[in-house]
Amino acid sequence: MADSFPLRKALTRGFRLGAPRTVSISPDGTELLYLRSDGPTDPVNHLWLARFEGSSWVEHRLADASVLLAGAEDLPPEEKARRERLREVSAGITGYSVADDWSRVAFALSGTLHTVATDPGAAVTVTDVAGCADPIISPDGSQVAVTVGRSVVVSDSTGGHAVTVLEPAVDEEFLSYGSAEFIAAEEMGRFHGMWWSPDGDQLLVAVVDESPVPRWWIGDPATPDASPRDMRYPAAGAANAVVDLIVVDLDGTRHDVSWPRDDFEYVARARWDDHGILVMFQDRSQTRTRTVRWNGGDARVIAEAHDPRWVELLPGLPRLTAFGAASSVVDDDVDTRRLVVSDGTTDRTIQTPPGLQVRAALSDDDSGIIFLGSQGDPSTCDLWRLTPSGETVRLSDPGGWSSGVARGGTTLVARADLDTTGSTVTVLRGQTSWRVPSLAEAPALDIRPEVLDDGTGWGRTTILWPTAGSDRGPLPVIMSPYGGPHAQRSLRAAGSFTTEQWLADHGFCVIVADGPGAPPRPSNEFALAGDLAGPPLQGQVDALAAVAERYPDRLDLSRVGIRGWSFGGYLAALAVLRRPDVFHAAVAGAPVSEWRLYDTHYTERYLGMPQDEDGVYDASSLLPLAAHASPHRPLLLIHGLADDNVVAAHTLRLSSALLSAGYPHTVLPLSGVTHMTPQEVVAENLLLLELDFLTANLTRRVTSAPL
Repeated sequence: MADSFPLRKALTRGFRLGAPRTVSISPDGTELLYLRSDGPTDPVNHLWLARFEGSSWVEHRLADASVLLAGAEDLPPEEKARRERLREVSAGITGYSVADDWSRVAFALSGTLHTVATDPGAAVTVTDVAGCADPIISPDGSQVAVTVGRSVVVSDSTGGHAVTVLEPAVDEEFLSYGSAEFIAAEEMGRFHGMWWSPDGDQLLVAVVDESPVPRWWIGDPATPDASPRDMRYPAAGAANAVVDLIVVDLDGTRHDVSWPRDDFEYVARARWDDHGILVMFQDRSQTRTRTVRWNGGDARVIAEAHDPRWVELLPGLPRLTAFGAASSVVDDDVDTRRLVVSDGTTDRTIQTPPGLQVRAALSDDDSGIIFLGSQGDPSTCDLWRLTPSGETVRLSDPGGWSSGVARGGTTLVARADLDTTGSTVTVLRGQTSWRVPSLAEAPALDIRPEVLDDGTGWGRTTILWPTAGSDRGPLPVIMSPYGGPHAQRSLRAAGSFTTEQWLADHGFCVIVADGPGAPPRPSNEFALAGDLAGPPLQGQVDALAAVAERYPDRLDLSRVGIRGWSFGGYLAALAVLRRPDVFHAAVAGAPVSEWRLYDTHYTERYLGMPQDEDGVYDASSLLPLAAHASPHRPLLLIHGLADDNVVAAHTLRLSSALLSAGYPHTVLPLSGVTHMTPQEVVAENLLLLELDFLTANLTRRVTSAPL
């Protein structure tokens, strides 16, 4: 088993270690910064600089994390939480902050602040600031702001004086400065809680008061001598943290800013650049947003948005640019989420065209706004530029899954497609093209995805057949979805289907289908309003039926299994409980069984407040289904006991309900495991156990009703 696929996938963290990531481009486009480890099984990332020298790019190792660590990592709790929210599975340097003038870079390593000049061979400065997380370097590179516990500390970037700028009082045990609260980082895509002023003499800081939030306890029965960890978890219908924003000088002097936010509870976005402070607030129902601008005087409202369903928060928006204020809008007439830029001076507006679904804004300069978008095929994504004249220019080759960045005449495109199992990072400058070296391992699989239109134009369905012998007999089926909002699994990227191809090669037809709720088409996302169960489940049933219709003699519909994690785990358990006529076995990893136990911002977006929508919550819960589900289908529930996102109570309550109903099932608790499973032994054996479970329970035919 030394060379088994499960082991290789575990050791390589999904075949991602050794690949370049987190790339930045200097203002003049002649230098790159990025992270990369030294091999396909090395989890420790180092900081790299590539410089355009003459007519070619030359790599330099800017900071060697292994040398600087000189031992195992010792992370402060705040850094552990940050990595969990980011789903970070590597080690070493996992993020960095580079000065606007590109003079210096800051990063935290094992909780200690480090900085280094952007010069090959420059010595790394190790500061005295320990126990820190999330360093943010000033625009001129002279200072670095970090969080240390619940305080904000500013240090000279060359290792000199450090001062605590903001610190809670002794009796303010639930107050913190400078960090993104749980909801912001887990659900809103806001991972920072402080921002530098353009001249580096002030900070915009988030002040978070968690005292109203219910206290939950995360414990592990496998270690009874260890105290449970307490956390403030904002479950649906409960109180959120109270979040405010203050402007503070580096000596701790606070400036009173009266934000016109009324009942807008969430701080969804914040930026501070040459155009001033820009903040987007969102109300509790998520049907309204308000964007506020502050330039040292009165804060004023510059934009508001309303949607009776909900206002989706796109990464990188809103933003102020040299040619107007950029935001996203849903154009229902053409079913398109568009990027819109309005010039308040001339009332001139430019926008992306119908059918080009905007996913995120990445950067802007005088040449336009760089953004990600999908045109036509939702399983593809490209890098685009919206120019000041209103032209949209595609910067990546179509037909794959791309991201990237463009700046200073240099364009970088990270791209995956169906022809190769990995991704490439290509840098284009003038007539020069350079592929950033990758040390990632390619899986020893012949991945042959077949992509079908789902018939609605909303999504795609991907089929994986056994590499050899796929023309024999009807095959048992494994559905392998995520199936919920904000995420897609059926992408034009062969590397997304390594596990599915491995399962298929054991004699299965594996189907990966996105369904109602999946981006990027707005009408598909809004299909989940008021119901998190029915549309996603029907989407999987419809995808199975479509594949069976296309290949009537190759699928054995009396042997259909389903597997998934998180929302996919919820969907897998839902499938065998509500539709046992279609699904005959399920592996449900970290499933949400009761939406009243999940967080506010995610759950209330789709189901409303549980105090007002009791019936809606019951209809999407797995617990009531347990009492009436028949016939009983084999169900394996897997859950990490240290999970602070989908807490283990979800699986434990579902198991209790199943037991009360006499429903046979299996529970696999994972000691010390969070919502991620990066531990190599755990990740390897989970796949083997899944395969054994599905093989054992899909070897006999079961009478099923027609789809």
